[in-house]
Amino acid sequence: MSGRLGEIESRIAATHQLDAVIAAMRGIAASRSHEAHARLAGIRAAAQTAGAAIGEVLAFAPEGAAAGSAAARDNASGGEVCIVIGTEQGFVGALNDELAGHALRHGGARACRWLLVGSRLASAAASRGLACAWSAPMVAHPEAVPPLAVRMTDAVYARFAGGMHATRVSVVSAQPGESRVRIAQRTLVPFDLTRFRVPPRPQPPLVNVAPARLLSGLVEFYVFVQLCEALMLSFAAENEARVRAMLAARANVQQRLSDLTQHYRALRQEEITSEIVELSTGGQAARRTTN
Repeated sequence: MSGRLGEIESRIAATHQLDAVIAAMRGIAASRSHEAHARLAGIRAAAQTAGAAIGEVLAFAPEGAAAGSAAARDNASGGEVCIVIGTEQGFVGALNDELAGHALRHGGARACRWLLVGSRLASAAASRGLACAWSAPMVAHPEAVPPLAVRMTDAVYARFAGGMHATRVSVVSAQPGESRVRIAQRTLVPFDLTRFRVPPRPQPPLVNVAPARLLSGLVEFYVFVQLCEALMLSFAAENEARVRAMLAARANVQQRLSDLTQHYRALRQEEITSEIVELSTGGQAARRTTN
């Protein structure tokens, strides 16, 4: 009996350690999610500034720039580059499977080139028969988002420079939500210039770069900022999913701990009862011997 009690005591101690690890992982994930949300304001401010600059350039850009963008949208029937942002680490539930499934449904009959971010996503995609043309690890800290966005931008433009006939570039990523993670999709190319407000100006501003070249650079920067936002939102969603997974895991551990404690008390009570019975039987035997 004492051996069984010792075994249960060891299991209770191990369960307490597991509970501490889960609590620590939940705390780290919550902290990283909070940090990611705090950095979104700066990213969106940069996008707003770049958008205002694009509107300023459109005010004196050669006529037909916006019309060319609309024509590109109407002609978006060729191949596609699809960026899917997943996770590098586990404990996020079925997030990567949902991302891979959404990407496959989104691809449909298009000739897609898949650019995957996150080792866990790459594994989930491979299990569904989705072959990637490029992949990179997902960031572990918000500070690593801009360098990864640069690599993603370079990978996209490398496809166009390599002669690939693609008329659309889209991003599939996770979005944080109150109760569960959502899957979102946005189109980067063709770039919609008509969404930017063109301010009325009696005279164009003084610039040292040709308007077409300046507009191209601003568009490229705006796409980079959009990738930064998608990565940061995905990073926040990943950690929020991990928080929910850790909460569920802790509930299971707490239930397991309660069951072990109840089992330990029952065995301990059984052991005490057996000792009392043995003492009582021994006392009766001693009295009979004396008589």
